Amino acid sequence: MKVVSVNIGEKKKIQYKNKTYLTGIYKYPVENSILLGLEDVENDHVIDRRYHGGIQKAVYAYGENHYEFWKNLYPNLDFHYGMFGENLTVTNLLEEEIFVGNVYQLGETIIEVTKPREPCAKLGIVFNTPKVIKQFWNSTKSGVYFKVLQTGKVSKNDAFVLLEKAKNAPSIADVYNAKKK
Repeated sequence: MKVVSVNIGEKKKIQYKNKTYLTGIYKYPVENSILLGLEDVENDHVIDRRYHGGIQKAVYAYGENHYEFWKNLYPNLDFHYGMFGENLTVTNLLEEEIFVGNVYQLGETIIEVTKPREPCAKLGIVFNTPKVIKQFWNSTKSGVYFKVLQTGKVSKNDAFVLLEKAKNAPSIADVYNAKKK
């Protein structure tokens, strides 16, 4: 796995179906490196800390390889990296092969796999339909949350180097599928 895009978002107020939402899901690629902190990415706005950010969800990665699936379902959307609210868009991210507790060196950082992302209503707003939430749940394309063990900068083209493979741990896909039941 390798980083193809680092993404951050501003706090944004949006109107959707006669309601006002404050969100940080709208993330866009930046050219400079990003700093992974213990509870979030520096200069990235996390609005609802009940569901995003914090020690167990400090940084979110999503697979570049998953974008084609969504482009086929939503051909009229203007896709860009960061669209799923991810801080890191990554090549060859396979949830079936990433295990809770795996530890990676990534750029200056050391990160640990913690959990899959569960889709929220804000993803439906980005896609302009709530049906994407069910489609997200019905896939195993959840992406991965990481805990930051050592803070530091991550840049485009940084590679994930496996430092420690978790023993007898479920894959991200296994955890995600168990949540659906």
